[in-house]
Amino acid sequence: MSVKRVASRYAKSLLELADERGILNEVHQDMESLLKVAGSNRDFALMLKSPIVKPDVKANVINKIFSGTAQELTLSFYDIISRKHREDIIADIAKAFLELYNLHQGIQIAEVTTTFPMNEALRKVFADTVKDISGKQKVELVEKVDKDIIGGFVLKVNDRQLDESMNSKLKALKLEFSHDHYEKQI
Repeated sequence: MSVKRVASRYAKSLLELADERGILNEVHQDMESLLKVAGSNRDFALMLKSPIVKPDVKANVINKIFSGTAQELTLSFYDIISRKHREDIIADIAKAFLELYNLHQGIQIAEVTTTFPMNEALRKVFADTVKDISGKQKVELVEKVDKDIIGGFVLKVNDRQLDESMNSKLKALKLEFSHDHYEKQI
């Protein structure tokens, strides 16, 4: 079975249990914290994936990092993951949980890349556009700044991408000119 399917099953179980206990938002924060630690601490991420580090050591490290801040349910879940020797996919489980949480809450995540930091008015324009595209009323924008796009923006919503950057327009023009030049030679 693929890692994604296994992670999704664990995530679904955790989401249902957290929702049943009325601590869904808190467990959501725990999963975000786990991903933040795994993303910012390379040693932690490597330790989770390492076949050399024993599961009880991994469980101990996870417990020390998150006890005191994470929900009791989350800590118990981490313990179960450790007993099943699945620490290597714990970040995948957290990602799957966040996706399921967004689906459960009706939240649409969209990525916006511009050449400058956005202001509130521009955020509202992009949020409204995402609402129109997705049909969902709750939108979370992931903002990125990339000077290489020269101007304009790139908006990604699920598997759709709206590329209105100057960089893509210049590439299209270059391709068109090279195509015209090639046709004239024939």
